[in-house]
Amino acid sequence: MKFEYEPIGFIHSPCTDLKEIPNQPYYAKGITGEIEILPQFELGLDDLDSFSHLLLLCHFHMSTDFRLKIVPSGEIEKRGLFSTRSPNRPNPIGISVVRLKKIEKNILIISDLDILDGTPVIDIKPYVREFEYLSEVRTGWADTTQRRQ
Repeated sequence: MKFEYEPIGFIHSPCTDLKEIPNQPYYAKGITGEIEILPQFELGLDDLDSFSHLLLLCHFHMSTDFRLKIVPSGEIEKRGLFSTRSPNRPNPIGISVVRLKKIEKNILIISDLDILDGTPVIDIKPYVREFEYLSEVRTGWADTTQRRQ
């Protein structure tokens, strides 16, 4: 089975090198950029300006080959790929939450951006807190990491 997607737009970010991207969204606070939506999708932006945050689905076009066991950034122990947020995956799809500042025609001005410049955007969904119904969340090995301190 094969899936094919076309981008609806592209990220314009100050992060132009993979080494510049914050390795976790927490460290992206204050980084601003834009999403340029292709003209044929501009009408789909109606009503989006009433939301403060967006979920972005992106294609990590610079992702290289993947390994099923990796050492996450800031860690020393190997972990299963699917228990990490590594961008190098069998299907290099990324999910990120960004703050929507404003919309100017087909340009979304965003902040808290942890995505490489030129990254294709596959889809945008509004972040709706009421839909986040999970009251008990476990974050696995990340619960014991010291890097957030």
